Amino acid sequence: MRIGEPARAKVNLTLSILGRRGDGYHELESLVAFARSSDTVIVEPEGDDRLTVSGPFAECITGENLLAKAVRLLRDAAPHLRIGSVHLDKKLPVAAGLGGGSADAAALLRAVRRANEDRAGEIPWLEIATQLGADVPVCFADHPAVIRGRGENMTLIPAFPLMHAVLVNPRVPLPTASVFAALKAGPAFSTVQATALPPLSDVARLLDYMRARGNDLEDAAVRLVPEIAEIKAALAAQAGCLCAAMSGSGPTCFAVFPTSAHARHGATTIAASRPEWWIECTVLEGAP
Repeated sequence: MRIGEPARAKVNLTLSILGRRGDGYHELESLVAFARSSDTVIVEPEGDDRLTVSGPFAECITGENLLAKAVRLLRDAAPHLRIGSVHLDKKLPVAAGLGGGSADAAALLRAVRRANEDRAGEIPWLEIATQLGADVPVCFADHPAVIRGRGENMTLIPAFPLMHAVLVNPRVPLPTASVFAALKAGPAFSTVQATALPPLSDVARLLDYMRARGNDLEDAAVRLVPEIAEIKAALAAQAGCLCAAMSGSGPTCFAVFPTSAHARHGATTIAASRPEWWIECTVLEGAP
């Protein structure tokens, strides 16, 4: 039995940094959506206990693969779980501001849950997700949400409109820690108030919300990878572009278009002039 689970790219449509907390982490508020573009995690419960990786960005993974840590935490929580072999098809850029490693780990948790439906209720899935990283819980939910705190506090968006989009990455990795260090944020207030969330069920309101908030990490990221400004300008210059912004800590940028035809034309036009960039025409949407 093979269980495949998509690890959809996480796109931060907004990102507000509210200051550095006493524990060293940053207080944030971010509207997160997911793209159809994804890595794929495959679990074979009857296979050997091994982890393999393939795909165009497989060799870009440095250090310990977060999937290995996820397997260890799962075995510690429940040694009886059927996990077997794990394979990752790595199609998304690494250190790209798309939550790739977090999405992969979350997809593994979902795949193992499917492989162990008879015992799924015994496993603290969200607790394990939180131990794996601040982005893993929302990636595990795999649903648009506003995340707060370190990212562990989630408010799911019940109705989220489909948006045609283009993702562009310069194929330059940008570690999140480097961007936060360059930001040099001041201390967070101890009584940060959650922003009231307006209805976001139609594209016009969603775009207004996105434009009003932006991404507080963008300036710091551009200082580290100047190509980000070039990518954002190239996206904004495309016919029909409704909004262009950086996702997460970068360097991937995204643009929203009114139709799939506009998005395809924009992606094709940029690819013709910058073939060295990773360019993906996709859709941002609600639950898969």
